[in-house]
Amino acid sequence: MIDVVAVQELLGKWWFNYDEGHFDTLAKLLTDDVHFTCRTDTGTTDYEEFVRCDLRGREAVMEWQTDHRTNSPYPLRHNGTNIHLVERGGDEATFGSYIFVSHIVDGAVTNLSTGIVTGAVREVTGALQISELNVVLDTRTSVVFSER
Repeated sequence: MIDVVAVQELLGKWWFNYDEGHFDTLAKLLTDDVHFTCRTDTGTTDYEEFVRCDLRGREAVMEWQTDHRTNSPYPLRHNGTNIHLVERGGDEATFGSYIFVSHIVDGAVTNLSTGIVTGAVREVTGALQISELNVVLDTRTSVVFSER
């Protein structure tokens, strides 16, 4: 049975290696049939084309991840928080979490984005890998919860 600590470690490894551009390591963290999506919550930003994707398969996902990362700021830090398991059964589990993304502007840490990350992990030949990763970046202005 997959436990939350293993999922936290896998997602931490994913974000760290993404930020550092360790693409060979990233590829090993994905299943062959991985499904990856990314978008904003409004779909109306000036950078929609840069962040939007819906891809299947390790090769297609890694091609997009490599292009996206090499055209993004450095240093860039994705911090996965509140990682929790939604469901688990056998060799698979689904999860939810937040991300907080920061970068440096004029020597100061600046919030670049926040978002919700959901997905699934699966054990493949004894190793835990990401089989689905969905990123929805926050872009709408916050309002009182009851008015959303």
